[in-house]
Amino acid sequence: PLCICYIMELKNYPQPSVTVDLNVFTIKDDKLNVLLIKRNNEPFKDKWALPGGFVRIDETIVDAAKRELNEETGLKGVYLEQLYTFGEIERDPRGRVITIAYIALINSDNISIKSGTDAKEVQWFSIKDLPELAFDHKKILQYAMKRLRWKFEYTAIGFSMLSKKFTLGDLLKLYEIVFDKRFDKRNFIKKIKFLKILKYEETKKEVSYRPPQLYSLKKNIP
Repeated sequence: PLCICYIMELKNYPQPSVTVDLNVFTIKDDKLNVLLIKRNNEPFKDKWALPGGFVRIDETIVDAAKRELNEETGLKGVYLEQLYTFGEIERDPRGRVITIAYIALINSDNISIKSGTDAKEVQWFSIKDLPELAFDHKKILQYAMKRLRWKFEYTAIGFSMLSKKFTLGDLLKLYEIVFDKRFDKRNFIKKIKFLKILKYEETKKEVSYRPPQLYSLKKNIP
């Protein structure tokens, strides 16, 4: 039968394992931070790494990413976007392992993280002060940073790192942190207003200086 031929053909090819790795970014202490876990198992035991793990045979890749993120860091309900596939032959000492990387941006206010499963610790690190990373996670993180900046230039993805209501100063600071450069405040605000993607919410009260205006991102912005 035809189906038996397919099975026999599959057996002629060794099956690689598939993992997911997650680049989760936030702003803390006016710095761009990434979430890392300290591995509790070999290989690279006690080394810091991106959260992630193996894809089970009965789950989708994105479900695996959500599960691993929740099991290792306690985070759930985080929007994940597929980043890239890394498949160098010797990237994992355990064998032929292909990993699919994801990227997520979150506002860390009122967010708690906790280690679990094979993660000994979980911690936010400034991207300017990273520990030595396991596997090829340094390469994955560098690519994630490059893609993050690209997306900031042509999408509204960065607004997920802000509070629901924010000032134009908050938005400017976010872009300066992510791009690691200073922007001309007047030109930046002019360009943002030209895009017409912001909704005025209210004027901030109970401040001794000139009260700033609070905005939110309009709905259905691509």
